[in-house]
Amino acid sequence: MPGLVVFGRRWAIGSDDFVLPGAFELFLRLLWWVGILVLYAVHKGQFSCPGGALLHSYLLVLLALLAAIICTLSALVYVSMQGTISNPGPRKSLPKLLYTRLLLYLPEFIWAVVGAVWVSDSSVRCESTVINVILGTVIASWVIIVFTIIGVLIVFDPLGGKKTFYLTDGLDRNLESSQSGQLLYNVKNTATRVWEKRIRLMCCCIVQDDDHRVAFTSIAELFRAYFSDTDLVPSDIAAGLILLHQEQDKMESCPKEPEEVLCHSPSSLVADDLDIELENAAHYMLFAAAAYGWPYYIYTNPFTALCKLNGDCCRSRPEDSDITGSDRRNFHFGSILRITGLQYRDFIHISFHNKIYEIPFFVALDHKKEAIVVAVRGTLSFEDILTDLSADCEDLTLEDVLENGFVHKGITQAANYIYQKLINDGILNQAFTIAPEYKLVIVGHSLGGGTASVLAIMLRNSFPTLKCYAFSPPGGLLSKTLAEYSKRFIVSIILGKDLVARLSMPNMEDLKRRIVRIVANCNRPKYQILLRGCWYEVFGGDPDNFPTELDGRNDDALTQPLLAEESLMVHRSPSYNALDGEPHLNSPPQYPRLYLPGKIIHIVEECSSRRNRDKSICKAQDHLRRGNKISDLQQTVKERWKEMEKRILFFPSRSVDQ
Repeated sequence: MPGLVVFGRRWAIGSDDFVLPGAFELFLRLLWWVGILVLYAVHKGQFSCPGGALLHSYLLVLLALLAAIICTLSALVYVSMQGTISNPGPRKSLPKLLYTRLLLYLPEFIWAVVGAVWVSDSSVRCESTVINVILGTVIASWVIIVFTIIGVLIVFDPLGGKKTFYLTDGLDRNLESSQSGQLLYNVKNTATRVWEKRIRLMCCCIVQDDDHRVAFTSIAELFRAYFSDTDLVPSDIAAGLILLHQEQDKMESCPKEPEEVLCHSPSSLVADDLDIELENAAHYMLFAAAAYGWPYYIYTNPFTALCKLNGDCCRSRPEDSDITGSDRRNFHFGSILRITGLQYRDFIHISFHNKIYEIPFFVALDHKKEAIVVAVRGTLSFEDILTDLSADCEDLTLEDVLENGFVHKGITQAANYIYQKLINDGILNQAFTIAPEYKLVIVGHSLGGGTASVLAIMLRNSFPTLKCYAFSPPGGLLSKTLAEYSKRFIVSIILGKDLVARLSMPNMEDLKRRIVRIVANCNRPKYQILLRGCWYEVFGGDPDNFPTELDGRNDDALTQPLLAEESLMVHRSPSYNALDGEPHLNSPPQYPRLYLPGKIIHIVEECSSRRNRDKSICKAQDHLRRGNKISDLQQTVKERWKEMEKRILFFPSRSVDQ
């Protein structure tokens, strides 16, 4: 629901968010009150000890204060349970109860100070049990006060004092005066600065230079624009994700009619190509995984990796090895050697240097496939995350492409960095001098897969036989023109429901729209959604069938937002209409639609108990998902591919989009 407004400002919490924390505090307060009542009843008439008179008054006032807090909390929790996420009407009295509860913190604070003074008074000679109970009471009071302060800081919205919600850049609100325009400009700048401060705080452990500051500003603008048109609190987003997950599970569990499933048997030529590509992908996945260095090696060999790497660290590197960047105790290089099975002499260049837009990579000779392999590492540091989040678009012009293409800005800059190293520093010349008959292959996973794809496009003119294998590259990478062009030499391998391959700004906008729709139209209170959702995520079971206002509506009506949705949208973002296929005339899409690179091999696990299916392929894919060695998957796919009832989709002419 819209953020709660108290003390004249908006907070990052809803009026229905007090059920669970309020119930927890109510439980503690009840135990506390019962304990103090028992203590008072047991020691009634025995307060003649030095300091006992003050103790008697302290306990009586504490009992009355706890009773008032319990009554207020009970009312607060009850009111917060009423209504739904998009219907805060039944909770309109909650701010008054919240004011009352906060007002009770003042006498509680004073009484906590009095209790601390009484406990610390050396002249008190009462029973040790009484003193310990009062000490526990004082500690509990201070703990609750401290956690309350922390909670207030967490839900504090720096922009909550602004009376006007800021807008995204694509819409014109017909501002009637220069003052209104200046106000809008100031609010946008304030929002950007707030996001920039948050990003700086999260990245406080890394050295920040001019590149970082530019990236912080760019990412802050991205977050500001993305969150500017909704009035959702974090718990609303959590509830929306829970509902969407269960909704998707319900859709998958529903049997499909035969006419809804398109079955296509690939030709023998396509099947042969698919077998070759799968075999090559399984082989080069080792290089993409090896680029992660010791973290990946330890993850896949948790019991023996450290012992093996400690043995390698004592070995001296060859004097002619070209290694840049930090690799303490030779752990990274030792892991790469063990994962790939190569020798020292097979490596042309290894870079562990890592900054924003500058990611590690290595160049090695693969004698088995007669290839010069450039392997690019994926996301493994804060700098890599900043590179991922620099999701603005920039132009990439190529001579043999008719139109200029758009590419992911951060990934393109990382690819340009590696390109300069390979060409200007003569790394590829050195490699082809050693093995002139070898072909060039570029591989990478995740961020490394996207970087490898853009790098392959940059090098294509100079190396016409170049091949690229991108494992789960980011979905929002290339414009349609470049995606079509890259199908000649790039293969993207996507496993199952991999999130990274579906990440793009249009898809994130679509996710936001779906969250707003399903949250706004659910007829259950938020606390029920969260509790049942947590149970479902942890223990499984059947998805809950939450009733919504969407039930029973025809398809035409579903294309228009309901009134509840409008209440959660400050305004409709440009992509809100665009994703429904009905773009607003005055609202061009804010984010260009970008696609995955090259041909796509989508491996989908499908093991049904209703048929006698071989389970080994599913086990092999599970190994891949868990990060185990790819050789198991390679062997299984090669030997059992034609025997299995396995659904592998090979799309030479389209991309995985949503």
